[in-house]
Amino acid sequence: MTTATGDTLRSSQQEEQHKSVSVRAVQWRIFRQNRLAILGLVVLGLFFLLLAFGDFIAPYRPAMLTPNPLAPPHRLHFRDADGAFHWRPFYYAYDKVRDMKTFKTTYVEDTTKKMPLRLFIRGDSYRMWGLFETDLHLFGVNSDHRVHIIGSDELGRDLFSRLVWATRISLTIGLLGVVISLVLGALLGVISGYYGGVVDVIMQRLIELLMSFPQIPLWMAFAAIIPVRTDPLLVYFLITIILSFINWTGLARQIRGMTLSLKERDYALAAQAMGASDLRIMVRHILPNTIGHMIVISTLAVPGMILAETALSFLGLGIREPMLSWGTLLKQAQSLHMMAQAPWVLIPALAVVASVLAFNFVGDGLRDSLDPYER
Repeated sequence: MTTATGDTLRSSQQEEQHKSVSVRAVQWRIFRQNRLAILGLVVLGLFFLLLAFGDFIAPYRPAMLTPNPLAPPHRLHFRDADGAFHWRPFYYAYDKVRDMKTFKTTYVEDTTKKMPLRLFIRGDSYRMWGLFETDLHLFGVNSDHRVHIIGSDELGRDLFSRLVWATRISLTIGLLGVVISLVLGALLGVISGYYGGVVDVIMQRLIELLMSFPQIPLWMAFAAIIPVRTDPLLVYFLITIILSFINWTGLARQIRGMTLSLKERDYALAAQAMGASDLRIMVRHILPNTIGHMIVISTLAVPGMILAETALSFLGLGIREPMLSWGTLLKQAQSLHMMAQAPWVLIPALAVVASVLAFNFVGDGLRDSLDPYER
């Protein structure tokens, strides 16, 4: 009898495991069929590579000055002016030419100065992940010249290196801000929905009060309070907290609505009848059933955080020098004259657009794959 009971338990466990694996396989199949979601996942993978290996990928320090302000992007060549083919890509050094009528400086390629681009080259030293010191970079040139694959800014700083560093700041602000909003929204939402009564009324009125304020003016007001001489690292954390201040309210309402339904399910009522504490019921039986929804909402909320930080930094109210973000890089493109003279200063805007679209594509794919009605 005991053997039969053990076999039955093992059989049921295997069926549950097979069912779980099958559900995950179906979810992945649905997500994989969404080509835009896969494209977004690839783009986000590239951004996270910049986030993790930015020191290695960036050829120069973001504050390094060069004598070539507003230099256009270097064009890579495989065939030189004489028609000879080269396996190693190279670029021609620039000569600066000044128009004596307009006093405008232009850059002209000097075809006698070929600069071969090399991989895994030694350059400025840095500490990788704060663990060990190295001077190895992904690419560069063995000379005093500087390669600018997407041009330089008005002070001659390499725009690609600055874009890599700005990507790290903008992405981490978006992700960290969403994590804070997620924790606040999930915690307060499940408490409000589970206890109901006076607790629910007070929390919902507080949420309605916060949601009644316009987001952008409120963000600008809080950001403007930060003193100008505040430490840049402290500004980073304050901006993250400011962006998370209101964003948790929508998620809290959604989790509250799900909790009202989940707390009436048989497993929650059974746990309550067996004497389980309220904390255990909320943590073990209610919150796990909202994880799929929270993942989708979080993925779709990151673009809003990134756009908000970019807007604040663009207006001079967010991240400040010497720290970099996409918004601080775009401050150079505030005039039509600058955009006409050096259109490559708008390249950071392409990074903003690409990240926002990628997060939205992945969020839509996750929403469809986790939707039980799609299976």
